[in-house]
Amino acid sequence: MKKQIGFSLVELVIVIIVVGLLAVAALPRFLNVTDEAKKSSIQGVAGGFATAALSARAQWEAYGRPTEGSGADRVQKVNYDGTDFYLTVASSDGSVSDGYPVSLDNKKITAMDNTDCVNLMQNLLQNPPLVTSNSSEAQTGKYLFYVNQVTSGNQRACRYYQLASANSQGDVVSNLTSGHSFIYKPAKGQVEVVLN
Repeated sequence: MKKQIGFSLVELVIVIIVVGLLAVAALPRFLNVTDEAKKSSIQGVAGGFATAALSARAQWEAYGRPTEGSGADRVQKVNYDGTDFYLTVASSDGSVSDGYPVSLDNKKITAMDNTDCVNLMQNLLQNPPLVTSNSSEAQTGKYLFYVNQVTSGNQRACRYYQLASANSQGDVVSNLTSGHSFIYKPAKGQVEVVLN
């Protein structure tokens, strides 16, 4: 009687079927993990951004709310972590509150632009992700966020789009703005996450 060496054909087929069933059951879970990681990532960056904006305001409060000028020429700024930030000035109708970062330049919230949005990300966070407002640069794979200034109500805001979650179909700007994002609304210092 010969001693059997290796596996029989039936045993190999059964093992292949079992491994195939396990792969079919596990694959959707692994695909979902990637999407969940992207969602967690945008929420983490947005949380860090919100904390930094509030910390800059807290620094301004700790300095005794310094103000230069008066009336329409009133300016508020703070040196936060070595960078001078110009802050929001409260409006008479209550739509804007005092003390939230707007720009590195002496600028009102109504004059914010894409450069201000890039500068806020790069200077508020200690280890900021690479961000650009140039759609051509955003396609190079070097940047993690694409930003553009948007209007929220009657105020300006910055919307940061996570490039890793953007789709690759349609025109360039639609692609860049199709993924997860967060919006910084300096009028009230709010950060809002948008998951797509």
